Amino acid sequence: MTIKPLSDRVVLKAEKAEERTASGIVLAAAAQEKPQIAEVIEVGPGGVVDGNEVVMTVKVGDKVITNSYAGTKVKLDGEEYTIVRQSDILAIVE
Repeated sequence: MTIKPLSDRVVLKAEKAEERTASGIVLAAAAQEKPQIAEVIEVGPGGVVDGNEVVMTVKVGDKVITNSYAGTKVKLDGEEYTIVRQSDILAIVE
């Protein structure tokens, strides 16, 4: 099954949280920081949103930084994805 976003929506998959500190200490799941960097999995077509033309600037495979609490979490085939508006993406990581 695949997710095909509509309008200015983007499907993201978060990178794995660090399980160890730089010094090698293993972190419990509750102590791990929620990653803000995610990979773009699918991109909607853009178009007119709230009366404004939206051109999609991200593409599949981009690494992006998002707002911590942005989007809607979705679980599909055992994988967790987040669907956000392109405007919730703060930067592309190069």
